[in-house]
Amino acid sequence: MLPLVKVYMPPKERLLPVLEDVLYKGMLAEGQHVYDFEAAFKKKFGIEGSVLGMSSGTGALHAALILAGVKAGDEVISTSMTAEPTNLSILYTGAKQVFSDVINTSGNISAASIEQKITNKTKAILVVHYAGYPVQLEAISAVAKKYNLPLIEDCAHALGATYNNKTVGNYGDYAIFSFQAIKHMTTIDGGVLVLKNQEQLTQAKKIRWFGMEKGVDRTKVNITDIGYKYNMSNVTGALGMLQLEYVDNVISAHVNNGRYYDERLAKISGIESGTFDDVAVPSYWLYTLLSDDWEDIQRKLNEKGVMASKLHRPNHFHSIFNSPGLQLPELDTFYKKLLHIPCGWWVTEEIRETIIDTIERG
Repeated sequence: MLPLVKVYMPPKERLLPVLEDVLYKGMLAEGQHVYDFEAAFKKKFGIEGSVLGMSSGTGALHAALILAGVKAGDEVISTSMTAEPTNLSILYTGAKQVFSDVINTSGNISAASIEQKITNKTKAILVVHYAGYPVQLEAISAVAKKYNLPLIEDCAHALGATYNNKTVGNYGDYAIFSFQAIKHMTTIDGGVLVLKNQEQLTQAKKIRWFGMEKGVDRTKVNITDIGYKYNMSNVTGALGMLQLEYVDNVISAHVNNGRYYDERLAKISGIESGTFDDVAVPSYWLYTLLSDDWEDIQRKLNEKGVMASKLHRPNHFHSIFNSPGLQLPELDTFYKKLLHIPCGWWVTEEIRETIIDTIERG
């Protein structure tokens, strides 16, 4: 069956020599391969802040929340329409997530709802560019500035997406990207943390390595704050460097397929495509379509050997987030109609035509 998501790896003849080189040099942990990757990633995607390689996007998000000053008893405004690690990272700090409602045509967190949820306990705003569709960055940035709250961008789904010709991740005080297996670009696992405040760079490096800076004499260092095992390895960094050579083509394939779907589905009655601001360019990690007949569409695509799914469950349905009776009417509207269809580099012109024909004949 054609998968909804799929791992991309460079050609074997390029990949294996890179892995062999780093594996047998005797330095597998954080080192020069990581630092080279950080610099290359920053340049490739036009990142304005500092870039730190991390063991995962989730670890990067936990670090961002710590740097934003989030502590036990605080509240962080977030979205329920995301993968669970987004909000689990808030619980790691001892804070409570406060779920904002979404825009019912995109699944993205709503600027208006964020403002309604702000209290004197709110410590940060955490947004997710769901499925690769940028959130209302201008409007949300204005709310964050108005209430003097740090803005954190979870860009795990949105590598290569832009807003006002700037890569997502450049609007928030902090941002994270994920290189987990099925993202646009993978390093097996891994991620990066982006931070704008250069005065926090040393603190961030300590958070990712047990409260110490890597390379400091451990017989003389004095640990003053808790740190974690969130560092990126040289193996991951080396693979990341190689993946950067291929990532433009991978993202372009997602975008080309997404735009094709946008154009074709607009002509089919009863089908809506995920929406985004005029100044936004999604990177279409998943393609979002909305229909009252989503179950029938899913069944017919499955019969054609094409996977389609809602993929995620709204987080407020998980008891760990302690949100009984929470009303998110716009999210309910979105989720009832939601169906994701394959959109990535593995979807050929022939396959995408079959997908559209199947939906059209529904």
